[in-house]
Amino acid sequence: MSTTSPRTPAEPDAGTGTGRWRLRHLPPLLLVSGLVAAGAAVVGGLVGGAVGAFAAALGVAVATASFVASTLVIAWADTINTKLVMPFGMGTYIAKVSLMAGLLLALMASGWAGLQPFAWGLAVGVVAWSAAQIWWIVTVHVPATRR
Repeated sequence: MSTTSPRTPAEPDAGTGTGRWRLRHLPPLLLVSGLVAAGAAVVGGLVGGAVGAFAAALGVAVATASFVASTLVIAWADTINTKLVMPFGMGTYIAKVSLMAGLLLALMASGWAGLQPFAWGLAVGVVAWSAAQIWWIVTVHVPATRR
């Protein structure tokens, strides 16, 4: 949606002020993330034992939390004023990347045995969420707005 155009009737919940349509994708994407976290735990467990299982699932959970945080901040900003989406979205992104970099650096310095499964879980979580969101947009959201 353009920051200069008014909402159109084609947008779900347009004009109601609830903004619920901005969060409709979360349940299926959270389901995908849960399934991926379970799979990552199994693979991590096979490769690195209990620590690997925990670390891989934790990596997926951190990636998921990151995307959920962005979604909530951007949805909130959009309910206030669409011109706030970009600055709040970028601010959230910078904060998340900084926190994740700090977390990874701290884990590297600690010598934690789960660092590699955690990093793989983080990467797999990002890819899975991104793929699921693309699927959502192409198969659910865009067709719904064309009605």
